[in-house]
Amino acid sequence: MQIVPIKEEYIRLDSFLKLAGLISTGGMAKVLVQDGQVKVNGEVCLMRTKKLRKGDVVDFDGNLAEVG
Repeated sequence: MQIVPIKEEYIRLDSFLKLAGLISTGGMAKVLVQDGQVKVNGEVCLMRTKKLRKGDVVDFDGNLAEVG
């Protein structure tokens, strides 16, 4: 699992997916989240604008990234 540091209090899920290098574009993030292919803390998340805070774990296609 990679830990991806953020400087703010939170980061949106779509932005985090790009920052962590799990996807390449925001448009791709929108489609993948809406299709239920992304999990946050073990649960499918359908909100691409979900606010993630330190300690949250994102799972896309078996790749895990923690907000640090």
